[in-house]
This record gives sequence, C-alpha cells and structure tokens, in this order.
Amino acid sequence: MSDLDALYRELILDHSKHPQHFGLAADDAQPGSSGTSYQKNPVCGDEITLRARVDGETVADVTWEGRGCSISQASASMLADLVAEEGLSRTEIVTLVEGFREALRSRGQLELDEEVYGDAAALSGVSKFSARVKCAMLAWVALEDAIAKA
Repeated sequence: MSDLDALYRELILDHSKHPQHFGLAADDAQPGSSGTSYQKNPVCGDEITLRARVDGETVADVTWEGRGCSISQASASMLADLVAEEGLSRTEIVTLVEGFREALRSRGQLELDEEVYGDAAALSGVSKFSARVKCAMLAWVALEDAIAKA
C-alpha cells in the first residue's frame, strides 16, 4: 500500500469514527426550506437520513444520521462537511454529485479532484470495488433527493 493510500484509508476511518454534521437538525430550526431523504442500500444494509436546508438557491446546511460501513458513514460526513464549507447552490450540488457518480463508476479510471471534493477525494479508490460504490454513493443520492424536496 502506498503512503497516499494509507493516508486516504486513515482519513476515511477518521470521518467514520468522528462524523461531521451528524444528527438531524429540526425542520424549522433555521430560516429557509428543508428537504429530508431516507436511503437504504439493500445489498449491505447501510442506511441514511439526510436533511438539507435550502435558503433560496443556496444549500445552507446538511445534517444526517445513519448507520453502516465505514465507507458510507465517511462519505456522508465528507459530503456534509464539503457543503457546509462551500455554501453551494442547487446547480453546483447537482454538478458535484454527477461528477462524484461518474468517478465512482469509472472503475478507477477517474480520480476526484481534491480542490473540488475536499476530503471526499479520498473515496476515489472505492471505484475499483464495484460492491462498495453504492456505499459511497448513498449520502450523495440522499442529498440529490433532499434538495429536490426542499
């Protein structure tokens, strides 16, 4: 295992052990509309409930609760952290999710750009393991659904 692979593995484990933005915010906790999405991976049992608060066209906050493997939990944590740091628009979220999906379906041919995806770029290696792609995608699918509902 290369030093970079070891660093990425450690980052994934850290996010799964110390998840960011864990715990659902109340629907009416802050101004704006919110959308909530529950997603489950029937293959392995990973599940997530994700709530996105949208203020106009900006996704202002993402909170979540879930259980599952370290990849699904780390992916949710990384995604929520990324959205919180950037304050992304609905359109930017759609583009981000599409790029993430494309990279994870590439079977290792595409790498996620760390400047765009932050810590979530560490999940690029998951694309080599098709059984784990759904684990990493779970929170991203939930975010798409939640902002559509907001």
